[in-house]
Amino acid sequence: MANLAFLGLGVMGYPMAGHLVAAGHSVAVWNRSADKSAKWAEKHAGTSATDIETAVKDVDMVMMCVGNDNDVYAVAKPAIAAMKSGSILVDHTTASAKCARACYELANVCNIGFIDAPISGGEAGAVNGALTIMCGGDIDIFAKAEPVMDAYAKAMKHMGPTGAGQLTKMVNQICIAGTLQGLSEAVHFAKRAGLDIDEVVEAIEQGAAQSWQMDNRASTMGRGEFDFGFAVDWMRKDLKIAIEAADENGANLAMTKMVDGYYEDVQNMGGNRWDTSSLLKRLEN
Repeated sequence: MANLAFLGLGVMGYPMAGHLVAAGHSVAVWNRSADKSAKWAEKHAGTSATDIETAVKDVDMVMMCVGNDNDVYAVAKPAIAAMKSGSILVDHTTASAKCARACYELANVCNIGFIDAPISGGEAGAVNGALTIMCGGDIDIFAKAEPVMDAYAKAMKHMGPTGAGQLTKMVNQICIAGTLQGLSEAVHFAKRAGLDIDEVVEAIEQGAAQSWQMDNRASTMGRGEFDFGFAVDWMRKDLKIAIEAADENGANLAMTKMVDGYYEDVQNMGGNRWDTSSLLKRLEN
């Protein structure tokens, strides 16, 4: 078992760190809100650190899951400076590939391994230890980190060099955006046609229209429930990263840009914290 640190105890990080303890690892945590790290430590018999440097000192591996590129830089820089030579930093934040490459370079100078490892599966996936993890970085470093990350993973794959994990997560978010817009229009159409949403789902969910979003969100969308973890604000952050990457590599993301604009409409309706299936709301407004 390993000595670990986990930096960032949001809706994803809090349960993920708990799974590491359940797997038998020794875990120290740090969070900007010290009361949350203290609460976690009390619940999981872990250690709460008052600063990043104390949390990461002498550990074998550091996991982090924060907000955006700026947050990654703000946390990764002091962490790398304080980590011991030969240890590994795993970043579960959804950030840009450029950010991942910059962190890799910083870590490499200090003889620290770095893996960009964005996650998919939402709050439920984190709570249930059933996340999908897309990883970029040196394969030998990934091989060392993989057994530890397995504590909260349902599926995990090494995608290539540093940044490949983040680029794969962008593909994931592009797919989700298009699927949710299509599902929103389908639910909207079904309601206008006087159909029962649950019966519609039962009729078509085993066919070609099936998706995770249909299985898990169509019924709640039909009931007007939009409080299922992954917020519109976060999705727009992720889509912005994908759109900026597409501007650099020449990919045509016409649909993604359109759906991003629809999410802006949802924000203007006050839906910043509604979950991503709330695209339906703008059709019914």
